[in-house]
Amino acid sequence: MGHAALTAPDRLWSAQEVLLRPSPVSAAAGVYGWHFEKAPCPDLDAGRLLYVGIAPRYMANRTSTQNLRKRVRYHYRGNAAGSTLRLTLGCLLGIELRRVGSGKRMTFVKAGEATLSQWMAENARVCWIERDEPWTMESELISQLDLPLNLGQNRHNLFHGRLTEVRSQAWQWARKLAISA
Repeated sequence: MGHAALTAPDRLWSAQEVLLRPSPVSAAAGVYGWHFEKAPCPDLDAGRLLYVGIAPRYMANRTSTQNLRKRVRYHYRGNAAGSTLRLTLGCLLGIELRRVGSGKRMTFVKAGEATLSQWMAENARVCWIERDEPWTMESELISQLDLPLNLGQNRHNLFHGRLTEVRSQAWQWARKLAISA
């Protein structure tokens, strides 16, 4: 099934490598896994797979236009509004979440996103496997592996309640603050 390719990959890729042009990340569909040199929270183990994601995402009426390269690169340099992984990591690291634009989107704003990108460059490593319909594999991985940073389909994980609470507190605090430019 490919668990080992994610849990014990032959190679992990850094932000510096992934963000090169041309990028080594495939532009195909697939599953990606995130490992961390330093865990984003003292309750989690470093040096192991903590999160999996897929590209593209399958929805009832369409399939997203994402691929592995776009998605992995976005996680390394995007913002919390477009990356659940970035939102989770920033909240665990205590970076202040803020409402932006019309107030419906939330990010860590420019300085916070830069801090998170730097932390990820130092600590986050990624691997991937190509799969034509990655959504068929996502549920199996989440149910069979200990993936504390995944929330969806993962209520059975021991860290789920804690992560849900940390993210909820960040959202509640952000709603009390003025909208950031």
